[in-house]
Amino acid sequence: MTTEDNEQSPFTKPGFIIAAVVVFLIVVLGVVIGFVNANRNDPEPAPSSSSPTSTSAAPTTEPSAVAGGASVCGLGGEVLSGSLTTAPEAKWEYMGTTAYPTSAKFGPAEKSEKNYRYCFQHSPEGAVFAAANALVQGSSPEVSGPWIEYFLSAKTPNRSDLLTEVSSGASSETRMSISGFKILEYDGKNARIDLAAKAVGSGNSVYASAVYDLVWEDGDWKLLPQNPSNPLRIAQIPDVSGYVAWGE
Repeated sequence: MTTEDNEQSPFTKPGFIIAAVVVFLIVVLGVVIGFVNANRNDPEPAPSSSSPTSTSAAPTTEPSAVAGGASVCGLGGEVLSGSLTTAPEAKWEYMGTTAYPTSAKFGPAEKSEKNYRYCFQHSPEGAVFAAANALVQGSSPEVSGPWIEYFLSAKTPNRSDLLTEVSSGASSETRMSISGFKILEYDGKNARIDLAAKAVGSGNSVYASAVYDLVWEDGDWKLLPQNPSNPLRIAQIPDVSGYVAWGE
């Protein structure tokens, strides 16, 4: 990819954060890998190949003093360490043609006046539900704008610039579905969730992954990109081997 091509790519702009459907359409067309490589200044460490361990901490009944505060909506069951080897139970609902997970226990527990869903449990399960809902809401023309304003961490470098440049989600004939997840990191303050999704469009079917770097902030999980120019580290994957299977 030439410098000129890179400058013209819409994915060099902050609107890439929420345009998940467009991203997956580009994956279908087979050019996302070139974009990812062009925008990566430093090689990313490879995710651990070892299987995640089971949740090692029991839920607490009272919120701890961990930075970020108690749940914004009073959702209980805080867990400050651990991981998941099996998919959490979920009721799958639809936004457009894409299914997203819901749970009375793990969230989303609230819906804003602007119709985006929020408030996820302070636990590994809650972080996974937050990432999955972010993928779906971030690609919806109806809620993507207000959702990213809520979901993008206050600690994000140049946050105000990102919000002024961010575009709304776009309709697409690409069909997307969540296929699985990995918890790459979880310590109660931070969570790194790798989501696998399947995209079908233009007669093609591919799998791709997106990594959500989350931080517990103001009583909910928020996105804190490690590299704002490549916030979700989108990559095409051959299949969902190694992921915890999860979906409708």
